[in-house]
Amino acid sequence: MLIDLANFTPGLSLAGGLVIGVAAAVLVLFNGRIAGISGILGGLLSLPRKDMAWRLAFLAGLIGAPVIASLLGKPATADIQASWNEIMVAGFLVGLGTRYASGCTSGHGVCGISRGSIRSLVATLTFMAAGFLTVLVQRHLIGG
Repeated sequence: MLIDLANFTPGLSLAGGLVIGVAAAVLVLFNGRIAGISGILGGLLSLPRKDMAWRLAFLAGLIGAPVIASLLGKPATADIQASWNEIMVAGFLVGLGTRYASGCTSGHGVCGISRGSIRSLVATLTFMAAGFLTVLVQRHLIGG
């Protein structure tokens, strides 16, 4: 395993995690809603559409924050070593998984586990195991 020490930022990562945790807590305390991205987006796509203002504001923040950060400093870049077809299949599988699990990693992992939900713990462990297995197969068995 190789750790890129030039881009290793535990302090910023900790700060980001704390901001996510506080934002999730504020949303549930003041709005009674879970900060699960699939549920927030799904609420905009389903009929009847409810609570559009906060959902749009939440998604605008997700998109706007990295844009603003890149304007203020070094833009965030990602080196994704996959074709567009692979990315689209992966996105479809993630979407399918969030439907079967009744939520995504942000809803179950950040919000559900913090509320003591056994279902969220099982879902998060399943997400993580599937991710580990995917990396094992793709990087070490097929691509290796």
